[in-house]
Amino acid sequence: MGAQIIDGKATAQRIQTELAQQVSRWAAKVGRAPGLAVILVGDNPASAAYVRGKERACQKVGMVSFGHHLPADTSQQSLETLIHQLNQDPEVDGILLQLPVPPHLDENTLLNLIDPDKDVDGLHPVNLGRLVRSEPGLRSCTPAGVMRLLADLPIRLEGKYAVVVGRSKLVGKPLALLLLEQNCTVTIAHSRTPELATLTRQADILVAAAGRPELITAEMVKPGAIVIDVGINRVTDDNGNNHLVGDVDFARVLPVASHLTPVPGGVGPMTVTLLLENTFRSFCRRVGEP
Repeated sequence: MGAQIIDGKATAQRIQTELAQQVSRWAAKVGRAPGLAVILVGDNPASAAYVRGKERACQKVGMVSFGHHLPADTSQQSLETLIHQLNQDPEVDGILLQLPVPPHLDENTLLNLIDPDKDVDGLHPVNLGRLVRSEPGLRSCTPAGVMRLLADLPIRLEGKYAVVVGRSKLVGKPLALLLLEQNCTVTIAHSRTPELATLTRQADILVAAAGRPELITAEMVKPGAIVIDVGINRVTDDNGNNHLVGDVDFARVLPVASHLTPVPGGVGPMTVTLLLENTFRSFCRRVGEP
């Protein structure tokens, strides 16, 4: 019969509609809307497109977007000063540093300077530590978005065997911890994992987040598995046309899996949505919980 397509775009739209209603109520109550500061350094086209999408999403739900679009030669000191200012700004509830930054900048130092309670990307060591300890805190947006998609499925996560292919601090590691919180048994695999297909064929839940186009083939998927494709790769076909593909060979995995996210339209819209939700959560803590 083929897998059921997990429509991340529709789920994101539903969450954003609910979020817009909450933002409207709270803005009327406290006299201001939640504010998200987005820092973009340089003119990387992909990063610029992502930032534009995030700023449009803010406006759509009634949040204020504070854009700081800086030249590629911006100094480390200038960025550190800006982050300190945003940390102290009472109108700013969330701070996002768009990655990657130019190579002359120290990315980790910059991320560590962000106030953990304004770290809406969930990358500060304090928030990662809270995740490890299963304490409340802001969670990394893409892994949190994946968990929301899984929560909407008619399945029980407890006891499932999950394999996460990818070990980045953005997706693989935090997602593995979130799955563990739901009592899954989790294996993290990566590019140097021997016999990768042997592992993936055992997975009830298979997450592809390695950044390699169509790495996961039909032969690597357990029949009836839930397959979540986090990859976004721009490839060029034989005719010279560019298009996006995931880390999963979508057409061939579709008949094997029980549920499958598309690229685009799967995890991507959820990442932006959870960024907005994190900003709203930070705002609520700052102005007083409902």
